[in-house]
Amino acid sequence: MKPTLFTVFVHAHLYIFFIFKNNFFFLVEKVLDIQRCDLNIKSNSSSHHTELYGEERLIVRRGQPFSIVLHLSPSKLDGCIYVSAGPLPRRESDTKVTFSLQESTVDTEWSASASKDASGGTITVSISSSPKAPIGEYTLTLDQLGQKTSLGKFTLLFNAWCPQDAVYMQSEEKRKEYVLAQHGLVYRGNFKRIKEKPWNFGQFEPGILDICLKILDDSPKFVPDADKDISSRNNPVYVTRVLSAMINSNDDRGVLVGEWADFSGGNHPSLWMGSGEILRQWAESGPVRYGQCWVFAAVACTVSRALGIPCRVVTNFGSAHDTDANLVIERLYDENGDRISGDDSIWNFHVWVDSWMTRPDLGTEFDGWQTSDPTPQETSEGVFCCGPASLHAVKEGEVAMKYDTPFIFAEVNADMQDLVRLSNGKFVKFSESTKSVGNFISTKAERHDITHQYKYPEGNISKTPGLNDFCLHQFLQDFHKLLFIFFFFYFKIKLAKNMIVGSNFEVYAVLTNNFLDARTCNLLFFARAISYNGKLGDSCGFSSENLEVPSGEGLRLSLKLEYNRYGTAIDPDMMIQVSAITIDKQTIDFHKAEKIIVLDEPDVGIKLLGEARVNQPVTAQLTLLNSLPEPLLNCSFAIEGIGLTDGKPIKAKVGTVGAKQEAKASIDFKPTITGSSVLLVNFDSDKLKNIKSFIDVVVKE
Repeated sequence: MKPTLFTVFVHAHLYIFFIFKNNFFFLVEKVLDIQRCDLNIKSNSSSHHTELYGEERLIVRRGQPFSIVLHLSPSKLDGCIYVSAGPLPRRESDTKVTFSLQESTVDTEWSASASKDASGGTITVSISSSPKAPIGEYTLTLDQLGQKTSLGKFTLLFNAWCPQDAVYMQSEEKRKEYVLAQHGLVYRGNFKRIKEKPWNFGQFEPGILDICLKILDDSPKFVPDADKDISSRNNPVYVTRVLSAMINSNDDRGVLVGEWADFSGGNHPSLWMGSGEILRQWAESGPVRYGQCWVFAAVACTVSRALGIPCRVVTNFGSAHDTDANLVIERLYDENGDRISGDDSIWNFHVWVDSWMTRPDLGTEFDGWQTSDPTPQETSEGVFCCGPASLHAVKEGEVAMKYDTPFIFAEVNADMQDLVRLSNGKFVKFSESTKSVGNFISTKAERHDITHQYKYPEGNISKTPGLNDFCLHQFLQDFHKLLFIFFFFYFKIKLAKNMIVGSNFEVYAVLTNNFLDARTCNLLFFARAISYNGKLGDSCGFSSENLEVPSGEGLRLSLKLEYNRYGTAIDPDMMIQVSAITIDKQTIDFHKAEKIIVLDEPDVGIKLLGEARVNQPVTAQLTLLNSLPEPLLNCSFAIEGIGLTDGKPIKAKVGTVGAKQEAKASIDFKPTITGSSVLLVNFDSDKLKNIKSFIDVVVKE
């Protein structure tokens, strides 16, 4: 007897076919009378780690069996069952798969088994998808001798619990954090002053998974060849690269519009507290205004986790943007110390995502974390996207490995050089560093330094010959710098303590002459506002002095930074770049020291009035002390939490808050689910923005 065949078709909606033969169950004589089909949502969701999506639909992970129960009329047991598919499946693209009914399912391909209860009233069908099946929406259809009955739908996701899946993670602790965790921290500031900002990923919030699948369907890769695109969704490398392009809207109607200057007509990026509001707004009306790197990365993390790909948000402090791919960030100045614009830059911090997967296209040694960056910086294969690039390839300097490894390698490894353009057009190097780029690379809800995963310690030797030359170059530069300290000028900047926004404070340039004779120079000491992406703003302070420094002695010059000067210059990241340059035009001798100030911000106070109970209102009492010597206008608080605020922020306007006065608000919210969650709070005003805090909330029954 020929084996029973099951046919699986995969497309925008996927269908599966079963046929039961008489040697296994019953004679094919009559059409089965299906009273109903039970998709076993609660049981399947529990075993597939998808219960957080809710019980409204069946969501399962690939490579793992799930079961459905067919309830039959006892008088009509005979017939045949198959689960149908369409619309245009093709065996050539693996969107049509045929398999036979077996006594038990197998974990390497599409398979099915069935059993009936003693009374004959139900048939339980166990279906196991291939661990290499495309993710997406599937529709189950029963066809009995031409009579079709819809059994329902299910959604198939990547499976970090399945050893045969490309996204498999062995550690349950890591699966909980990188697939299941719905909130986390994004790190900002600079490596000397790291600040954590909370974020609600919310991948299990109602409607979010459908929006994530819509992002794939709206990709330009889907339109010209939908069958090829859907077939390729079996590969997390392909899906991650599509997401890298679709989270920004530069080449398509992607999720977010990037903006770093004019925020009219949209939300300032600092106002967002979570991905849910952004994704819902995109689904309703198209590209959302506005995002910057941490917003792009956080949304990409949400979408990846929703689809089942383990993902983490990563912050690189001192992130190079190397436009000419020479691994050197060159900053140009004229003879008076004024900055000359250039294409290269160093961002004070930059945020991207790492996703966990195998790389059969590169080799097993390149499996593991893969970096991708949805912030639109440069094009890759003609599209604004970046990655995924293997962290192993980045660390070992294997820059020939796809995708975009050279760009990411430069982001964490490039050298920095400051050059003076003389009046004759020649350039003189007066400052360089091998340690300004790729510092304290951070991730996890409790900050974890993963710099060692991206690069070797400065001067260490790699097994890659080309990278050895690079490390040797760094060592020689460090040795030269050591000689410079002991035998030439030693130059540094010292910062004050307790630099809270609104206060006045002093910073100092300290110059020590290690030459054997006295030296004369002109010292320029100045401060400018700076954005997180390295773009300089208005001046915050300036002083200059002609100095004669005796051999073996030092001098200290102060620069006072006053709020009435820097307050109007800084942006919501509250950063100031302090620079000191010595100029001796006669000997053509230039020296430079530089530091970034990240101003402290006032704290947001959060207090819950009473216990949080499901479906019962609870009040959050919020406070913030205005640290500025002037009033704040248009003040407001907003709160947001998974299972706490119905998937959207709840806002309360405060109005005007006087200088050194306290802003206060009370906001009611009604939790909808029991268990642990996090309540995020954002304070906004005309002069203080991006002031965030959070508290853990345990919701009881």
